[in-house]
Amino acid sequence: MIKVRNLKKNFGPKVAVNGVSFTVEKGEVLGFLGPNGAGKSTTMRMITGFIPPSGGDVSIGGFDIVEKPLEAKRLIGYLPENAPSYADMSVAGFLAFTAELRGLSGTDLRKAVDRAIEMCFLEPVRHQSIETLSKGYRHRTCFAQSIIHDPEVLILDEPTDGLDPNQKHEMRTLIRRMGEKKAIIFSTHILEEVDAACSRAIIIDRGVIVANGTPAELRQRSANAGAVVLRLASGASGTGVKAKLDQVSAVERSVVVSESPLTVRAFPRKNGRGPDFARALAEVALRERWPIEELHTEEGRLDEVFRTITVPDTDTKKEDAQ
Repeated sequence: MIKVRNLKKNFGPKVAVNGVSFTVEKGEVLGFLGPNGAGKSTTMRMITGFIPPSGGDVSIGGFDIVEKPLEAKRLIGYLPENAPSYADMSVAGFLAFTAELRGLSGTDLRKAVDRAIEMCFLEPVRHQSIETLSKGYRHRTCFAQSIIHDPEVLILDEPTDGLDPNQKHEMRTLIRRMGEKKAIIFSTHILEEVDAACSRAIIIDRGVIVANGTPAELRQRSANAGAVVLRLASGASGTGVKAKLDQVSAVERSVVVSESPLTVRAFPRKNGRGPDFARALAEVALRERWPIEELHTEEGRLDEVFRTITVPDTDTKKEDAQ
């Protein structure tokens, strides 16, 4: 549904987006991650046809966004960053207005407004003017306009911005449910949203894609992914435990994380991750009669991967992470 090929954008001498390429299929929710100034919003604006690219091309449902903009944009629902609205309109009036702009009328228009209000939990403020709404309700009203015509493609820039924790949960659930039948891209700074709503994620930094994969695949790029952590009761010696672990053939190295309570992290040798590694360490602990309080395999953390890949001026770290 969405095909982006070698997309570029220059603002004078500044290169904002430099050769970005990816696809999004129907039934897929793509999280678009990156630090401030990485090129996320610029990329999304080009995908929607809001600004023209300096190079490359974008197609939506097979329609080129530059050559056939009307055909492509009919398929898109767009929630821009700091989405605008008409403050003096009521919620229902604003949604009816946007539905009319999308070519809806009569019964179809009324059904579309009712559906959007129900999906976005706007019934309590249906007849209020937008200027009287809280930031959360205002943002949900702007989200509702993006889905008013039941589009096949959704482009959402920070869709949970300004929402309280309950509203964030509702929005993530809604995005995940809609993602079963639509192609969705949404940008976020909140890494937990990737696990909560995304089937795949892209990390962009300084205008280029530096990671692309499922949340599980990205976590595997964490330095601690696959390591086993042992926490022992008082009385165990950190030096002695580390020495024993380092003698295990499957262990590449071990580190004493904490002395009280004694916590040791053991890293597997290359291609040695998995349940067999944890089982081997459990057998050592039982043989040595260590007072185990906890033993678990670390999955890796997205925030650690994100920092490793996007920290400025650490090109070697990026290469290592990849």
